[in-house]
Amino acid sequence: MPSSVIASYHYNPDTQTLRVVFVSGLIYEYLDVPGSVFAEMKAVQSKGTFLNKRIKGSYPYRKVS
Repeated sequence: MPSSVIASYHYNPDTQTLRVVFVSGLIYEYLDVPGSVFAEMKAVQSKGTFLNKRIKGSYPYRKVS
């Protein structure tokens, strides 16, 4: 999963929380993300583009660090 923006990500299906660690070191959690949206993210080549188009602005989030 090489990405110029995302260092890593993890999805918790029990809480529908997507945790994204950015290359910059910032960590955000996106809340109420359906499993189907996460499955789409895993399937696309550009994770950063998908995050910007399909997740940011569509789901609530919180900055972890």
